[in-house]
Amino acid sequence: MGKSVVYELSKKFALRIVKLYIYLKDERKEYVMSKQIYRCGTSIGANIAESQFAQSDADYINKLSIALKEAAETIY
Repeated sequence: MGKSVVYELSKKFALRIVKLYIYLKDERKEYVMSKQIYRCGTSIGANIAESQFAQSDADYINKLSIALKEAAETIY
C-alpha cells in the first residue's frame, strides 16, 4: 500500500520546518522558539506515520488527533 497524501504532505512540511529551524537558529540567533517549532512541526508527520501501524480504529483516531493538536500548536 502506498503512502497517503497526508503522509507525504506532512513529510514535506517537516522538511520545511527543519529549514526554518536552521534559519531561526543560525541567522536570527533564536534558540527557544526555534526548538519549539521544530519539535511540534516535525511531530505532526511522526504521529501520522505512527498512525499507519495503529492497533485499532480508536488508536488510529487518537494518533491523528495528536497530529492535529501538534499542527494547532505549530500555527500558534
